[in-house]
Amino acid sequence: MSAAGVFAGIFLLAALYCGLDPFHHSVLHGLPDFEVVKVDMPPWSELPSERDTHNLLQRSEIKFIGQIQGPESIAFDPRGRGPYTGVADGRILFWDGRSWRDFAYTSPNRSELCGVQPSPLAHLEHEHVCGRPLGLRFDKRTGDLYIADAYFGLMKVGPEGGLATSVATEAEGIPFGFTNDLDIDDEGNVYFTDSSTKYQRRKFLHLVFSGDGSGRLLKYNPTTKETTVLEKNLQFPNGVSLSKDGSFFVFCEGLIGRLRRYWLRGNKAGTSETLTNLPGFPDNVRTNKDGEFWVAIHARRSLYTYMCALYPKARRFMLRLPIPAKIQYLLHSGGRLHAIIMKLSPEGKLLQVLEDSQGKVVKAVSEVEERDGKLWMGSVLMPFMAVYELS
Repeated sequence: MSAAGVFAGIFLLAALYCGLDPFHHSVLHGLPDFEVVKVDMPPWSELPSERDTHNLLQRSEIKFIGQIQGPESIAFDPRGRGPYTGVADGRILFWDGRSWRDFAYTSPNRSELCGVQPSPLAHLEHEHVCGRPLGLRFDKRTGDLYIADAYFGLMKVGPEGGLATSVATEAEGIPFGFTNDLDIDDEGNVYFTDSSTKYQRRKFLHLVFSGDGSGRLLKYNPTTKETTVLEKNLQFPNGVSLSKDGSFFVFCEGLIGRLRRYWLRGNKAGTSETLTNLPGFPDNVRTNKDGEFWVAIHARRSLYTYMCALYPKARRFMLRLPIPAKIQYLLHSGGRLHAIIMKLSPEGKLLQVLEDSQGKVVKAVSEVEERDGKLWMGSVLMPFMAVYELS
């Protein structure tokens, strides 16, 4: 047989393998109606190109390795104690200065299914039973801890901890599908995100790959007990943080990769606008004492993910290939996990970039909390926290 014939035979076998997916490796296996939509990206030239060429995040100290699984959000109580963090098995833990101890939990149905697993992702299967606390914020007036639980909605627990109580589970008759992050103003109003009404957190890769635009931005009024929708049809809305003066808050749009500003006061009250574009996929955002914003970014956007965002048919074709979800995720992450954090002014000006582009020390980051000259970093994917000394 000629070389051309051998090549044609190999090509035919490869095409059959890809088309049949005999080992069910494709992300879309068993999902014949999986819908992919366009992500409305800004021009490539408008994405920030600034980098931390010194990889300064590699100087971070890794803390509590193996003691905490998937510490997504980090909070300190009104008395300065902590950190507190929500972990993958559904608990909220408190560092008392010597060790971690249980503080609160969100599910009333905890069982042996909620035991500690070897990795954060190993908990995905039972998250809907055990709960998954994501965003955490203390109400400085009352000491109550508000919790965005991915499955049980907006919740709160008193200063003594224990089982959290439900605050809100739906808006406009539509249940929350993926409650994600929150912040609280001086009057006790809670602003929070529902990342998708279609995909739960345990299907977060489907949310990422589909471009789903069912996410919502919401407000809970503790006086009236009402939840209102501020914005809808968002593509993976995530982190939320109020400005220092309370005139606006910012929120992250994960799939588009930008930070938006929602006005609470002034002539623009009730409207939003793009504050800045980001170079990758943002998670949470937090305000420091100077009113600047720290944004945690999972990974830089590559030209591949940029084109996949703009052309959903090409994305669907790639997802149909017999490539496991983990590999597809790495393709969307530029080939390896790598953490980036950015500090922005209230006007959206880039002030600082810190990263570990090689993923040697800080492989992923979900949130950055600045406190006493240190950056505390948590990650939904990692079994530790990282602490970076700003000095």
